[in-house]
Amino acid sequence: MSGPWLDDDQQQTWRAWLDVYARLFARLSRELQADSGLSLQDYDVLVALTDEPDRSVRMRDLGVSLQWEKSRLSKHVTRMAARGLVARRECADDRRGAFVDITEAGLEAIRAAAPAHAALVKEVFFDGLDPEQVRELGAICAGVLERLSAE
Repeated sequence: MSGPWLDDDQQQTWRAWLDVYARLFARLSRELQADSGLSLQDYDVLVALTDEPDRSVRMRDLGVSLQWEKSRLSKHVTRMAARGLVARRECADDRRGAFVDITEAGLEAIRAAAPAHAALVKEVFFDGLDPEQVRELGAICAGVLERLSAE
């Protein structure tokens, strides 16, 4: 079938994907909050910072990696800084720029939250898949991400 419409299999798969995404996001968010007091967005910011060798990243680069708008990131980082999880630092080279640094409290929070969060991801997402399905899913996701990156 050509044209703009999805065929029946595509429609069913797309709706299933949307349902999986919504339910997975809700479950991960709910359990992460209950277990650690972190939101999934807090966790995403902290993971991005721990992925950096010096545990610091420019705000604009963090926004790009998380796919967040500037105002959303700024407000969220401000809330996290108020809780002591991150610190905002001005950029000496660029008066308009800033860095976000993870604090010791942020490191402790992510270290405490990560094991239960990873166990939940494994349980609800990966435990029903065999290794070949995991590789296939990884390849599918990589292909979609490649097409999205071509924008």
